[in-house]
This record gives sequence, C-alpha cells and structure tokens, in this order.
Amino acid sequence: MENIYAKFGIDKKILDYSQKIIKELKPRFEEIDAVAEYNQAKVIKAMQDNRVDAQCFAGSTGYGYNDAGRDTLEQVYAHAFGTESALVRPQITCGTHALAIALSANLLPGDELLSPVGRPYDTLEEVIGIRPSPCSLAEYGVSYNEVELLPDGSFDYEGIRNAINERTKLITIQRSKGYAMRRTFSVSQIGELIAFCKSVKPDVICMVDNCYGEFVEVIEPSNVGADMIVGSLIKNPGGGLAPIGGYICGSKECVDRCAFRLSAPGLGQEVGASLDVKTSLYQGFFMAPTVVAGALKGAIFAARLYESLGFRVLPDGNESRHDIIQAVELGSPERMIAFCKGIQAAAPVDSYLTPIPYAMPGYNADVIMAAGAFVQGSSIELSADGPIREPYSVYFQGGLTWYHAKLGIMMSLQKMYEAGLVDIK
Repeated sequence: MENIYAKFGIDKKILDYSQKIIKELKPRFEEIDAVAEYNQAKVIKAMQDNRVDAQCFAGSTGYGYNDAGRDTLEQVYAHAFGTESALVRPQITCGTHALAIALSANLLPGDELLSPVGRPYDTLEEVIGIRPSPCSLAEYGVSYNEVELLPDGSFDYEGIRNAINERTKLITIQRSKGYAMRRTFSVSQIGELIAFCKSVKPDVICMVDNCYGEFVEVIEPSNVGADMIVGSLIKNPGGGLAPIGGYICGSKECVDRCAFRLSAPGLGQEVGASLDVKTSLYQGFFMAPTVVAGALKGAIFAARLYESLGFRVLPDGNESRHDIIQAVELGSPERMIAFCKGIQAAAPVDSYLTPIPYAMPGYNADVIMAAGAFVQGSSIELSADGPIREPYSVYFQGGLTWYHAKLGIMMSLQKMYEAGLVDIK
C-alpha cells in the first residue's frame, strides 16, 4: 500500500497518520454497512414488487407516450420512499430545478413560503426572489418569510408559530447544511418539525429538500409526514450512474401539480421521453445504498482526520450522520485552494487540472470546486467545494467507492502539507 500511494505523491507520514485514524473508525463503518444492507433490501423489494423487467430499460422518443419503464421507475421510487406518487425524469436538470418545480407548482399568487430553518441554499435565493431574478416566485406574487435557527442550532418553535399565518401555504425544510456551518437535521428531527407545523396549520404543505440525505438513514422524511421530498439524481439516489435527472416524491395531489408544471397543464406525467437513460437510472438507484455507504465512510474519515489536526469540522467525528457532506473550517483561502487541489489530483477524470475560485451562476461569492467526475457536477462522486468567504469552510462529499474517498482525503492533506499550511506531528 505504501508503494502504490507513493505514486500519488503521498508522504509516508500522512499515510501512517491516516491508517491510525481509520483503524479507530471500524465500529462506525460497521454501523454504516448495516444501514446500507437495510436500504439495499428496501430498494430490491421495491423493484420486485413493481415487477421491473428487461422491457423497462427500453428507450422512448418524441412525446414518450406509454413509456412503461418510465412509469415503473416512478412507482419504484414511490414504493421505496413510502409515498403515493413520484415524478422521476431526466428532463429535471438538477436539484435546484426540482425544487423550483415543486415550489412553483404548489404556490399561487398571494401565498407565502416559509423556511423555518433559516436561509436556504444559495441557488434558491433567486428562485424565491430573495435576490431579484426574472421568473422568481416573488415576481409571481408569492411572498417569503424565514425563521432563523436558535443559537444552539435547534428550531425556534415559538418563532415558527408566530410566522405561520393565513397566507402560509408551503413550508420548505432544507435537510442538509448547504453552505452554512450548521448541523444537518436527522429524519427524526424533521418529523418533529413537520408535526409541529401541521399542529399550527393542518393543511400546510411541508416540503423537504432531501439532497445529500437519501439512504443515509433507514427512513426518509416522507416516512415522517413530509408531503414532498425533492432531490437530484446526480446525487445520492442516482448511485453515480444516472447521467441527469431529478425526483419529486409525495402526495398524489402535489406530484400531479409538479408534473403539470414540468410539462404543461393537461399533459402532466403522460409525456416526457426517457431516451436511452433508463438502464442507468434503474441501476443507479439499485447501487445507491452501497455508494452512499462509501461516501459516508469518507465523510467520517475526513471529520476525524481534520479534527485531530485542530480544525473545526461539522459534524465531528463522533456524531451521528444524516447526510454525506462534511464541512471543514479551514480558516484561509489558501487552505481551501490547497484542499481542493488535493481532491482534484485524486480524480480519475481531469486530475491534471487545477481548481481555482471563480464566479458561478446562482452564488453571491466566488466559489472553488474540485471534481473529476464521470458525470459533470455529480456530487455523489468525489468532490469538494465552497464559497471563498469567511470562515473559509470547504464542503467535502461523495466518492463512488470508499477507497477513492480515502485517497482524495489523503491527497487533500498532502497538498496542504506540501504548502506548509498544516503540521503533522
């Protein structure tokens, strides 16, 4: 092992230090494998009960009428996530697109959107209209309100009660931390929040941005009262094989409206050719529990490694995991850049490139992104990114295999070590 890692330029001191950390993590890894085993069985049962067969993989063109494989895939998602209906389409370009569809389909002029978990992810600011943008919800007469989390990261229930009013139509709950140094919410916490919101206003729609959280636990927010869960296929549920797509799972009424918004009123789920991507979507969903397990092992390794070197990490190396993202507060732009250089240098694709900060659509600060992915932007593949702003935190996620995640983390430390930005005793 020392010889093969030396070919990547990894110093023996870093390898030995990493191996010591990994040896301590074996009990945590066993817990992750148990969750993956449960979720693997859950996915297989959903596929069996919905009679997936070889004909489901045949492509469709044009309008996509009578696409049985597409319809079966949506039944599989609904079954696995415990919902009445699902919309799973390659026409959904990303997680932000899926969220925009769900919001715009279920909010009308005069309605109010409430976030009880503080400001949502950067790219949703223009969707909502927090930052003005053509076609935002604000432009169509939908108002917005938010309730900040309490200083300890818990929900401000009294503030939420006061914020819910007669115009509050939809409550959006972001499960993962996004680019914020806060803890990801467990499914249990989300269930408690949903129950509280519905006790205040029973007919309010509760939507969960489930990105980065699928298959991390044995249940999903849809199992604890969410009316909709929304995510991207180039994150967890695509298993690294889906080349594009997003999903919305939930009540039939909510999903029907989303289908009308995605295609056109009156057309809904009846149209939408799947072309030749269905095999990848099915197989990716099948692989997802195991792929997510590898990413989780990488996240826990990164947490334990960097906290042992004195950096603030969130979550820490001992906390329970509720998504695949690991935040590391590095304290300087130079460390962020070196960290991302290491992740890029470990990639199977584009490893020779050097990531640099640059302006990206939907963000209000320069962002550095490291990813050498088979699917562009796939954040279930090994990647690291973050906005170049205080406290200079990098967000590490993914790894189609645990071994690739391990290599990337060691390379990130190697690049910081070479630049004299970290000391290893």
